[in-house]
Amino acid sequence: MVNTEETRKDAAPARRRLDARERERQIIEGAVEFFARRGLDAQMRELAAELGIAHTLLYHYFPTKRQLIERVYEETIAGRWDPKWETLLDDPAIGVEDKLHAFYREYLPAILTPEWLRTLVHSGLSDGLIPTRYFALVREKLFPRLIRESRRHAGSRSRAKATPREEAALMGLHGALIYQLGIWPLIYQQHFSGEGDPALIDTFIRDRIRGYLAQVHEFVPAPRR
Repeated sequence: MVNTEETRKDAAPARRRLDARERERQIIEGAVEFFARRGLDAQMRELAAELGIAHTLLYHYFPTKRQLIERVYEETIAGRWDPKWETLLDDPAIGVEDKLHAFYREYLPAILTPEWLRTLVHSGLSDGLIPTRYFALVREKLFPRLIRESRRHAGSRSRAKATPREEAALMGLHGALIYQLGIWPLIYQQHFSGEGDPALIDTFIRDRIRGYLAQVHEFVPAPRR
């Protein structure tokens, strides 16, 4: 008589042992989803259990939770920054409205995912590490370019430090787009008219940019004479 239990064991494929690079990738990808869902206060032991590995193995690859969260930041936020956006924003041949529109049309789909938003929000409610790193990135690579282009639109070539009104107006544009197209549907899980319609989303982005540019002449430094 055939022992069916032994037959099943013999037929089961051997579980492939992951090499170090594959194991690290497994941990990072699992951590991105885990922390986005559970929050950054969730425990490393819980992550290890969900990944099906010993917590000692997890600590072998990431000796501290902060190190793992740093990698999550690199994976979900910093790693999505595309240097070609800097080239686009620095191109003097493109009009300011079209330039900002082209940038946000590419930037927003790249970042507005549940993992990106939830990780940012969870970190803001706990250690603040990821929002601090994210805004350091945009203050270095994005906002100075947007301020420069805003001044260009208003006829000013001033290189002075951005004024509080300039910064507030720019954050109004940037934050409003992220809120309307990201936080509202992906965090609050609320639908809005036009959601899922690429043509309407494109129009929403341009409307926000036009509204912003319509007022920049009121607060940018005076044009050079």
